[in-house]
Amino acid sequence: MTSTLTDQLSQLQEAFSAEPFPVLATRLDRLKHLEKALKAHYPNLLDAMSEDFGGRSRQESLLADVMPIISEIAFVRRRLKRWMKPNKRRVDWLYQPARARVIYQPLGVVGIMVPWNYPLQLALSPLISALAAGNRVFLKLSEWTPMTNEALITCLQEAFSADEVQVATGEKEVSQAFSSLPFDHLLFTGSTAVGKHIQRAAAENLTPVTLELGGKSPALLDQDISLEKALDPLLFGKTLNAGQTCIAPDYLLCPQERLEEVIAYLTRRFAEFYPHLKDNPDYTSLINSQHKKRLLGLLAEVKEQGCQVLELNPADEDLSASNKLALTLLINPKPLAQVMQEEIFGPLLPIITYRDFEEAIQFIRQRPRPLALYYLGTNPQYQQELEYQTHSGGLAINETLLQVAQHDLPFGGVGASGMGQYHGREGFLTFSKAKGGVSTPPVQFRPPDLPTLWTLDSSPAGTLVYALKP
Repeated sequence: MTSTLTDQLSQLQEAFSAEPFPVLATRLDRLKHLEKALKAHYPNLLDAMSEDFGGRSRQESLLADVMPIISEIAFVRRRLKRWMKPNKRRVDWLYQPARARVIYQPLGVVGIMVPWNYPLQLALSPLISALAAGNRVFLKLSEWTPMTNEALITCLQEAFSADEVQVATGEKEVSQAFSSLPFDHLLFTGSTAVGKHIQRAAAENLTPVTLELGGKSPALLDQDISLEKALDPLLFGKTLNAGQTCIAPDYLLCPQERLEEVIAYLTRRFAEFYPHLKDNPDYTSLINSQHKKRLLGLLAEVKEQGCQVLELNPADEDLSASNKLALTLLINPKPLAQVMQEEIFGPLLPIITYRDFEEAIQFIRQRPRPLALYYLGTNPQYQQELEYQTHSGGLAINETLLQVAQHDLPFGGVGASGMGQYHGREGFLTFSKAKGGVSTPPVQFRPPDLPTLWTLDSSPAGTLVYALKP
């Protein structure tokens, strides 16, 4: 296994050594080939993703996995020439005549470890950035999406040669071996717990890492906004992909006096969106029974602790034989309950009541920094405080999830939710080495006229030291 991975990496490294700085035309051509292959194969990819999930909404897959990639390719191709241009910098007058500039070189071979929840977007979006920066790429796909992997490999083999992009699949042992390879950069998307192991393995080779993790992303509902404007985006963010999204709203902070109307609105609106769940092709399933068992365990614990639990199952269907799980509201679970300690990654929504804005802000600040923060309100002072006085990977006001689809915004975590960023220009920079350089014209060297700049003093020990002349 390890020898196979090493051989694949060596093939990419040798190809990069032969072409250490692909020209603009080559990079644009690679992106064009990816776009063409994706447009040809996306129907098969949609089918494969649905099969892996045991039922995944085709509309959601188009919205979250296919369309953002096609849009991102177009965004990058239009701007890549400008990004690649050397950047002029100032030279201090003391060192004139000279010229300083920064050039952006490809790093080499980039490793990308892909999660299961968005197996297309989270493989191809970092791939776009790495290719735009001129790198070769080695992908490790999730073992939980075998059908998608097969379809994606077919797509990539049509777009790229084996010395441009390589793909590895396999279980946990393959992932461990993959993260230990001497890449020039490694990007991992997944849980915080696994991210620690990835960084530890990469450190053995001094491989720089970008970690896109997750955490418990809060949504803060304010007093002064209509529930329609606030809770429709919340429902979208919590039900897309059955909540299996790293930036999904993990829990809702709700004003104490609005709790009952919030519960009533969510119950009614969810039933309008999804009047039935069991055979509804638009209501996505959990990835597998293992993941559903984990979520049911979180649910069982809060029930034992006396937490109020409201299952939103409009047709009162029996979902036990499938991997679907109804959106379930958990009202004020205990702070130490597991559902409030780990990322939920599914359709469970804790609702935590607060008395005033300061209490809500402190609740957020006292917890690990999340990948996303959502403010559902119209108070400009509160909005500004969230923007500047809290830390999160990204922030959205009266929307959820849409910040990740903006190609001109960096995407990445902070603290427990990750490190580094990509998308757009930030992705190009992440996978490039910004190399500074200075050049001078070919003139005869003349030392500076030191007596006009400096005086020589003797230290008590008799050692000459330079001092600026007054």
